[in-house]
Amino acid sequence: MGAPFKKFEAHASGGPRIREIPMRMVLPNLVTVLAICAGLSGIRFAFENRFEIAVVMVLLAAFLDGIDGRLARMLKATSKFGAQMDSLADIVNFGVAPALVLYAFLLDRAGSPGWIAALLFTIACGMRLARFNVLAEDHDQPAWQTEYFVGVPAPAGAVLVMLPLYLYFLRLGLEPSRPAAFVATGFTVLVAFLLVSRLPVYSGKSVKVPGDRVLPVILGVVLYILLLMTYPWYTLTASVAGYLLFLPFSVRAYSKRARLEGEKVPPSDIG
Repeated sequence: MGAPFKKFEAHASGGPRIREIPMRMVLPNLVTVLAICAGLSGIRFAFENRFEIAVVMVLLAAFLDGIDGRLARMLKATSKFGAQMDSLADIVNFGVAPALVLYAFLLDRAGSPGWIAALLFTIACGMRLARFNVLAEDHDQPAWQTEYFVGVPAPAGAVLVMLPLYLYFLRLGLEPSRPAAFVATGFTVLVAFLLVSRLPVYSGKSVKVPGDRVLPVILGVVLYILLLMTYPWYTLTASVAGYLLFLPFSVRAYSKRARLEGEKVPPSDIG
């Protein structure tokens, strides 16, 4: 009588063996996992009514999620596994976490419309990321169009949608009331539509700093970071206002460039 169970072969016949992986390959994925932990921790702090820490954790998650890909390219450690991990982290950190933190803080006071707005933002973020993943390999668009995102990028959307929390933390007398919840609901829906829109948003990827201006630029970046650390809510509020004001100028610059290039087609999605 034969054995009732066949011997289990972990890699079938002749499959790849588990091999040692250099630490430089692991590091970007570790940063991605830490980003997910930060985003989910932000949700937990929101449920505990510790909203300032919750916002900080969501912003930290967005920062970590933004550098893991660059770290992988710098270390020459890109991989298909890392790309899939990064995509999963993006929807958590840029879509789910900001929406739930905002809902726990204010949108729930608007009832079902507030929840619908939170869902719309999360779905819009997922669609924005999916569109990027599908079309990022499209190399048929003119080179100058690669300087523009199509729609507001997901990280910027996550920072924008939490504007009501920044305003509350400024201690300007604004309270999380029902009327404020409906205003925040409308703003959340607006940001969701900006994410999935065809709005050309200048990415700044091709900006080159002249050699004689490197030090002033570095000083300006350091100044912004210091302001962010010292006056975080004022700085974030000003940054959101500046970004929203920047969008019409971006559209104007794109239209002007399109006329010069003789292009009549909308921008291809590259980011």
